[in-house]
Amino acid sequence: MAEPREITDPDALRTLAHPLRQSILRMLSERGPATSTSLAKALGENTGATSYHLRQLAEHGFIEEAPELAKGRERWWRSPPKDLRFPRRSAQTPEMSALLDEMNQQQFAADLELFARFQAQRDSLGEWGDAVPYSRGSIRVTGEQLMEFFEEYIALMKRFQPSEEDAPPGARRILTRFIAFPAPLPEED
Repeated sequence: MAEPREITDPDALRTLAHPLRQSILRMLSERGPATSTSLAKALGENTGATSYHLRQLAEHGFIEEAPELAKGRERWWRSPPKDLRFPRRSAQTPEMSALLDEMNQQQFAADLELFARFQAQRDSLGEWGDAVPYSRGSIRVTGEQLMEFFEEYIALMKRFQPSEEDAPPGARRILTRFIAFPAPLPEED
C-alpha cells in the first residue's frame, strides 16, 4: 500500500487540480492503464493534449508508465495506489486554498455524477444493486481525535484494497468517500 504523501509543492498541486488532469486520473483509476490515444477518445480531447497532461502528471509522480503493456512506440500509463494528503487549511497559502477548494468542488461534482450513473443502472445490477451501505451521523471529538478517527478510516480502507490480482473472485471496485466537517454554527435571527 502507498505511504502518505503530503502535497506542499504549489506546482504539483496546480498539476493535480487541473480539470482535464482530474478526468484523466479518474479514467485511469476506473478503467485501468490507457494510452494518450484511448484517453483522448474517451474524453473527447486530442491526443496532443492528453499526451501533454499525462507527462505533467507523471512528472509529479501522480501516474506512471506501464512499459510492459507497450507495443512499438505507444506509451501506456497507469495510476498507482496513492495516499495523497494536503496541509491543514491554516498552513496553506491563499493560492493553495483556492486550488484545493476548486479541486474538491470538481471531485464532489464527479462523485455525484458517478452516483447518478449507478442509480440509473441499479435495477440491472443484481445483488450489487443493493450494495449501498449508508451511514449518516455525527461524533463529538477534539481536532486531534478527528485526525485519529481519519487515520483509522484510512487504515481500514487500505486493509480492503488488495491489488486486482489479489482480490477474491466476484470482488468489484466499490467507490467510498469520507467527509467530516464541524457542524456550522446556528444562524442568528
